Amino acid sequence: METAPRQLFRLPVLVTVGILGFTSGVPLILTQSTLQAWMRSSGVDLKTIGLFALVGLPYTLKFLWSPLLDRFQPPFLGRRRGWILLMFIAIMVLLAALAQSDPRAHLRTVAMLALAVAFFSASADINVDAYRTELLPGKLLGPGTSLHITGYRLGMVFAGGLALILADRMSWRMVYLVMAAGLVPGTIATFLAPEPDGLRAPRTLREAVVEPFAEFLRRKRALEVLGFILLYKLGDNLCTSLNVPFLLDLGFSRTEIGVATKGVGMTCLILGGLVGGLLMSRWSLVRSLWFFGVLQMVSMAGHVALAMLGKNHALLLVTIAVENSIFAMGTVAYLAMIQRCCDLKSTATQFALLSSLSAFARVLFASPAGFLAEKAGWPVFFLVCIALAIPGLLLLRRFESWELPEPVHV
Repeated sequence: METAPRQLFRLPVLVTVGILGFTSGVPLILTQSTLQAWMRSSGVDLKTIGLFALVGLPYTLKFLWSPLLDRFQPPFLGRRRGWILLMFIAIMVLLAALAQSDPRAHLRTVAMLALAVAFFSASADINVDAYRTELLPGKLLGPGTSLHITGYRLGMVFAGGLALILADRMSWRMVYLVMAAGLVPGTIATFLAPEPDGLRAPRTLREAVVEPFAEFLRRKRALEVLGFILLYKLGDNLCTSLNVPFLLDLGFSRTEIGVATKGVGMTCLILGGLVGGLLMSRWSLVRSLWFFGVLQMVSMAGHVALAMLGKNHALLLVTIAVENSIFAMGTVAYLAMIQRCCDLKSTATQFALLSSLSAFARVLFASPAGFLAEKAGWPVFFLVCIALAIPGLLLLRRFESWELPEPVHV
């Protein structure tokens, strides 16, 4: 008899996870860099464009309304697929409305529509993350997370790189209509995907809002788990937070940086994510976290070497390739860890909370990074990044004593 993971692998579940990841990745860039390009080409000033960064707030605040998505259920397709379908349809409608707007003549309308797209996109992310967590068994957690991340990044490339290429050949109105059509595959996949079985929704708002937090804090060594989530990728995230200014300071041209970070870098992010998922299908979660965590720390030595040796094209490409590949592997294991932390009775709320906590830590510690780099210099800055990777690994030694929900079995 075939094992449950083998039976599941032969179903279209993993393909569905990848498609939903792609669809989730499209709206993010359309409210950020692609929208900035449209605004700038329409003559909007840089100060106004900078303020549009606030449009991304729903992605960091999504934990505030995630309990509602756990508590209530649409009358069709089940709790997860029903919400996902509604969110994808809303995003397509809003992108079509945005396509009819003019950033120079209707700036307030563009701002409101972009904020609405970000809200429904963040809400779709909540449900896609919960769906993946509830559906995939423990052994497929790594490969499923890998395919989701790969799909998400391909969606970002579609809405970023391809959109800019199309903008040289057609109007921005047509570009955004094409991008809206990019959500159709995810909408179809939502219809065809299975719905997780046997998971009871919270009966009251109190149960949806209070219990997920109380349940997590009742676990053995819950604060250690929160500390690990805050610290595991801290050094890695800080190291990459100032990549472009660092490379410009070394004398690399914008074209050289673009080829290295968007060409080689994006390719290695995708390949690294796939390799990470493959390794996690063979390894335990804790072994994956150890292996990728140590590699993350070691890979930052490339930035130290660049900072000390100066402009070197070969070293730049090697550093970007190695760092991005390992960054992607670590991200797969990290997200799988967050999924393991989620109680299936309140998946959406706990996943949104933990991922928002991670984003908050990244922003909090990255915000003074420029001051540190300016005062201490680039070599010292990257050595500090390496040192900041150590606390997360020290906490990982306590993994066996953490009280985590059992992985899904189907």
